[in-house]
Amino acid sequence: MIEKLSDNDTEQRKGGFWQRLKSGLSKTRGQLAEGVGNLLLGEKEIDESVMEELETALLLTDVGTDTTREIMAELAQRVKRRELNDTRALHGALAGLLKDALAPLVRPFEIDPAARPFVVFFVGVNGVGKTTTIGKLAQRLKGEGRSVMLAAGDTFRAAAVEQLQQWGERAGVPVVAQKQGSDSASVVYDAVQAAKSRGVDVLMADTAGRLQAKSNLMEELKKVRRVVSRLDERAPHEVLLVLDAGVGQNALSQVREFDAAVGLTGLVITKLDGTAKAGVLFAIARQIAKPVYFIGVGEGVEDLKPFDPDAFVDALLATD
Repeated sequence: MIEKLSDNDTEQRKGGFWQRLKSGLSKTRGQLAEGVGNLLLGEKEIDESVMEELETALLLTDVGTDTTREIMAELAQRVKRRELNDTRALHGALAGLLKDALAPLVRPFEIDPAARPFVVFFVGVNGVGKTTTIGKLAQRLKGEGRSVMLAAGDTFRAAAVEQLQQWGERAGVPVVAQKQGSDSASVVYDAVQAAKSRGVDVLMADTAGRLQAKSNLMEELKKVRRVVSRLDERAPHEVLLVLDAGVGQNALSQVREFDAAVGLTGLVITKLDGTAKAGVLFAIARQIAKPVYFIGVGEGVEDLKPFDPDAFVDALLATD
């Protein structure tokens, strides 16, 4: 199991990833500030204007209309029952509800030691950071003592093979590659064979970025999956969709299209440091039954971490 940022881990909360997460979410937090930050400006009475500001702030950050409606309805009931007497109490209740809303996304990324190699496909549209995510995760797994191999299955994008090879050199892991324009399924097939013969623990395969609406390219993904299953009927053991948080609600259609094509098992949310739409995770939690294994809040290897909803919400609502 890969480490999880714990609410009780005070050292991490003092600095490190906690600070990077809080910094990375600054744009979304800025969107929330008008409606949420005001809740902490003294212990004011909860009135209609406070509730309206809060509702607007949640909608502006792509939390989603359904999730926002449910949260606001619950808060209104608590106010009516006089369980929440001031805005500070409202802020605390909001944090709890947001954490509860993200709970369906939580599942640890676990590698089955009986599956050697444990094959992981990375899919997604162009520009979301698939190759970079693979490189970061390779370094994490290598640091845990696992043997890792990479497959440069993105044979369409210029320099994609070279980029993955650079990550492989940085992590000290082998990369199976062919020249640009080669058959992607052939590259990944060769990689699985090589990983099997060397007894590698984990094989991670890059795939070409594509628009989810391009049926011919999605068929290519299906082909890669079929070819690999000939070597191991259970492979790939994980199929991870890498999503750019900046696309907001459009992320939902990407999940559905890729899931229909190749059967997704989990998600990686990237570029949370560059968007004011981090609230899309709440919409994903409500509508998509897929775990978010990792989130990315920067370019460094240390900026890819397992998703922790408590830490995420606390960073999102942080005021200092």
